[in-house]
Amino acid sequence: MKALVYHGPGMKAWEEHAKPVVIAPSDAIVRVTRTTICGTDLHILKGDLPSCTPGRILGHEGVGVIESVGAAVTAFKAGDHVLISCVTACSKCEYCRRGMFSHCTTGGWILGNTIDGTQAEFVRIPHADTSLYPIPPGADEEALVMLSDILPTGFECGVLNGKVQPGGTVAIIGAGPIGLAALLTAQFYSPGEIIMIDLDDNRLAVAARFGATQTVNSTDGHAVEAVLGLTGGKGVDTAIEAVGLPATFEMCEEIIAPGGVIANIGVHGVKVALHLERLWDRNISITTRLVDTVSTPMLLAVVAARRIDPTLLITHRFTFDHIVEAYDTFANAAATKALKVLIEA
Repeated sequence: MKALVYHGPGMKAWEEHAKPVVIAPSDAIVRVTRTTICGTDLHILKGDLPSCTPGRILGHEGVGVIESVGAAVTAFKAGDHVLISCVTACSKCEYCRRGMFSHCTTGGWILGNTIDGTQAEFVRIPHADTSLYPIPPGADEEALVMLSDILPTGFECGVLNGKVQPGGTVAIIGAGPIGLAALLTAQFYSPGEIIMIDLDDNRLAVAARFGATQTVNSTDGHAVEAVLGLTGGKGVDTAIEAVGLPATFEMCEEIIAPGGVIANIGVHGVKVALHLERLWDRNISITTRLVDTVSTPMLLAVVAARRIDPTLLITHRFTFDHIVEAYDTFANAAATKALKVLIEA
């Protein structure tokens, strides 16, 4: 089969690779029909995640058709159309029983990280019964690719951890796909203001179409002053960091109101300053999280009811044979105006 293989920082190739086979009785082999690229894949290519070693097939999102299953798989059979969760869960260990699937002792975020991932013609899914979701007939499978990772990540790590409330004020730093997913799902809770902050006017225009009430271009270095001006000097009740850079996390520290919550989504590859000299008396909370995908069934129902349309996030489409071009397009989003790129078999 063909697969997108990581060969070390800055190096990747679409090349021949051994096809996966069932190893454990709980495994399923899925023929991938659609996948996409995540900002985390770019972090891997920068060398930010040492857990992903050269030779690994990248990718942790997608939909497909089951080709074969192990003897212990009872919920699925060959021919079933499935949504692949970015997080693998055994459902039995201590962390899974606490709903922390991302910390499953034999799973978690392993696809495209510590085991081969979904940017390939076939992928092996461990713990298939609890790591795949059935796709009902007639569902828009393009939309469902967005439910592998970015929608549950934006919702769980940003909106739920950020304790977004009706009438509250929210700032989202980073209008990329994850930030926009947080924007879409924050509106479940009817906040009074959603301020989107980014360097890119195109992405800010998209955010305004998606429901942001205010947008701030941070290129001039005065985003903090702008946000404080929009909130009467108070700051925001929820600050969602959706970039993964020291400067953007520190911006959250500067714009959070007393009693507020800073919710980190971004993948951080270097240390970040925590300014307790300013924050120690502010009654704030700081939350971190890797998506657990506990919200996926709810999000499937919301998408099926057409309450949100995840396909709005898709800006470019490629075939597998052009996946390297898809990476170039996604990595140069300022020039290409890319959000999510869909890659089809």
